[in-house]
Amino acid sequence: YGLTSGTLHDAEAVILAVKPQDLDKCVEEFKVELSGRVLLVSLLAGVKSSRISEAIGREIRIIRTMPNTPILLLEGMSAIAKGENASDNDLAWVERVLSQSGKTVILEETQLDAVTAVSGSGPAYFFGFVEAMIKAAIRLGLSEQDSKLLVNQTLIGAAKMIEESGKDAGTLRKEVTSPNGTTAAALASFESSGWEETVYEAMKAAKDRSEELSN
Repeated sequence: YGLTSGTLHDAEAVILAVKPQDLDKCVEEFKVELSGRVLLVSLLAGVKSSRISEAIGREIRIIRTMPNTPILLLEGMSAIAKGENASDNDLAWVERVLSQSGKTVILEETQLDAVTAVSGSGPAYFFGFVEAMIKAAIRLGLSEQDSKLLVNQTLIGAAKMIEESGKDAGTLRKEVTSPNGTTAAALASFESSGWEETVYEAMKAAKDRSEELSN
């Protein structure tokens, strides 16, 4: 982005968007350039605001956020939490910025590990399910091209129905499912494999890993 050493001296806000394991190395490079009035907005998964202050070596205003990759298409989901020394005005400013790229929710910092497991990592879950459906469609005799079209558009259409129908996912599922029909047969197979518990265990693993990163 063309930034060079010294350009952060007059910054009112700095967005910290690196891998959690790169925190110390990154902060070491620029911490002396931060003014005492700067607001630091952290996108680091699992890294507590107290840990960031420790790396910088002094108290600093910090807002933690957990966006997800659909923010690139202005369809992001960003959770925002007030960290160390930040004010309500800081929180409101960050919320206004991120709301330009999708939906936002303001939570407590202690809830961000769960957010990471839900919306932060969530897109990958749906991408993985789409991959599995495409592979299954091919095994059922469809071409790869047709399988991708059918599965991708089904996901997009289903998402639109959740967004625009005003109905919750459970209601929409029931409306598609005729008694003893094809959808019922598929859902029964999912349920027999314990898919709700599988989803929970997977998301719990993500939350646990986020907590490990914070420690």
